Amino acid sequence: MILVALRGSIRAFSRPYAVHKPGYPYRRMISSSKAGRYEEMLLSPKDAADRISMNESSHPTSRIVPLCAAWFLPNDPQGRTGRNAFAQKRIPGARFLDIDAVKDEESPYPHMLPTAERFAQAMSELGLKRDDDLIVYDTHELGIFSAPRVAWMLQVFGHPNFHILNNFRLWVEQGYPTDTAEPSSGTQESTDYPVPSFNMDRVIAFRGVRDIVKEHGQEGSQGVQIIDARSAGRFSGSEPEPRPGLSSGHMPGSINLPLPEILDPTSKAFLSAEELKRVFEGRGLNPKKPIVTTCGTGVMAAALDTALQAGQFGPGVDKRVYDGSWTEWAQRGSESDGLIEKA
Repeated sequence: MILVALRGSIRAFSRPYAVHKPGYPYRRMISSSKAGRYEEMLLSPKDAADRISMNESSHPTSRIVPLCAAWFLPNDPQGRTGRNAFAQKRIPGARFLDIDAVKDEESPYPHMLPTAERFAQAMSELGLKRDDDLIVYDTHELGIFSAPRVAWMLQVFGHPNFHILNNFRLWVEQGYPTDTAEPSSGTQESTDYPVPSFNMDRVIAFRGVRDIVKEHGQEGSQGVQIIDARSAGRFSGSEPEPRPGLSSGHMPGSINLPLPEILDPTSKAFLSAEELKRVFEGRGLNPKKPIVTTCGTGVMAAALDTALQAGQFGPGVDKRVYDGSWTEWAQRGSESDGLIEKA
């Protein structure tokens, strides 16, 4: 099931940032009010440790399960991988969700959202239940990076209880427990995680983004704002993309907001809500207009999406992640057709 292709004859949306997920009902977009729970999603190491300790209660309301979402860029200079980072150091009892494995198998683009069936299969294989309270976290090395992507996936598929640890680097530095023993494979008992529905109001596909770009600045356009989390060099076109053969540059009308600017420079944790709000205001973003976040492959875009929610920027305003992001965009658009700009 792919976000990038529209199969069959289907009716058009009345709004340009519509998404179609083949196999799911094609419907009108609704407000993303569910995203407001992000305001309470970020957990400090202490808060996360306190929640995990609830597992030892004689009558826990639900299991608290750490979920490692470690991931590195394909051109990582040290050749690091998420699975290796998980094996080397993790929160005791954590499971590992590999976004390069839990993906849309038919898509030509990396780690796109999986089908609902594949998502349920992965959750079952990890021994997770729908009523588990999941604490998603990143690597000690990078700080906040890929955990928001997994948290966003959980939201898209309607998992009711999840948080993001802000962050694992601070967890380690503040002396909370870690497990460095070789992880045992297949030790958790599989579950029967139900196949969920797909929350289409949190995702946007190529066609919707293309329409936004083409209507940018035109009279009567909805003024949808596109924020790009890639580095300034990749955004301007002065630096190459990490994937060979892929053009750099940006979507006309988009705004560059590199991931490091929403993170503390030392801990790599999300900035405070007030600091995040100032960053967005400094970029000239309008809290009353819809926002689409993008990046290279939808990982950092999810971090921007989380920061928008955590900073309470534009509460109730439509916010979506472009799943295919630049890797799809640069393969389907070009400078000649007006979809890519440089400098």
